[in-house]
Amino acid sequence: MNRISVIAPVYNEKENIVRFIKKVEESLKKGFTSYEIIMVDDGSTDGSHEILDKEACRNGHVKVLHFTKNNGQTAALAAGFKAATGNLVVTMDSDLQTTPEDIYTLLPYIDKYDMVNGKRETREDGLKRKFSSWVGNTVRNLITGDNIQDTGCPLKLFKKEVIDSYYLYEGMHRFLPTLAKINGFKVIEIPVRHYDRKFGTSKYGVLNRLFKGLKDAFAVRWIKRRKLKYVIERNDNND
Repeated sequence: MNRISVIAPVYNEKENIVRFIKKVEESLKKGFTSYEIIMVDDGSTDGSHEILDKEACRNGHVKVLHFTKNNGQTAALAAGFKAATGNLVVTMDSDLQTTPEDIYTLLPYIDKYDMVNGKRETREDGLKRKFSSWVGNTVRNLITGDNIQDTGCPLKLFKKEVIDSYYLYEGMHRFLPTLAKINGFKVIEIPVRHYDRKFGTSKYGVLNRLFKGLKDAFAVRWIKRRKLKYVIERNDNND
């Protein structure tokens, strides 16, 4: 029986937390009897801390991790990965710009693939962000030699072995599909829906979408080129 862990970083999302947990749980109950929702508070200062604790006390399926300060999305995901107990793991943003219903869009592919990366069919967050996302993905692919069209889509589905293989550094959340491939796993990209956020503001500006990940892209290219690749010759005399 599959157990699924949904991981969501939280940074100043007090208006979204309760509705996010409710919608995720409503979706998971349709297909899973064993599940957990891991909320990683990335040093929120808007009252999200208290709301998360209240939800965790009220609902045994909710697990909350609090950072002492803001450490960024890669750290939040890494902490969530370590805490996850499901054999399937989903990442989402807590702003509900992707819907937990689309977990079931990705799920059929997990039998043949190890990671299913969501690809936002439409972008509901403005022309500037659409353009910067396109440029960012194009440049990252040119540098890393990959073909992922929407590495920034927050909705991703993993087998537990994939997240266990990661050794993440700051900024590496932008390269999870590429890193999975480097580690020998099969990855596919599947269209999912995208919505405008109802509450709060985006934590990413145009400039950091365009430029912040460039040095990380070169680091990933270095990792890809320097990865050890060897095969041990079979010796039947050792059987």
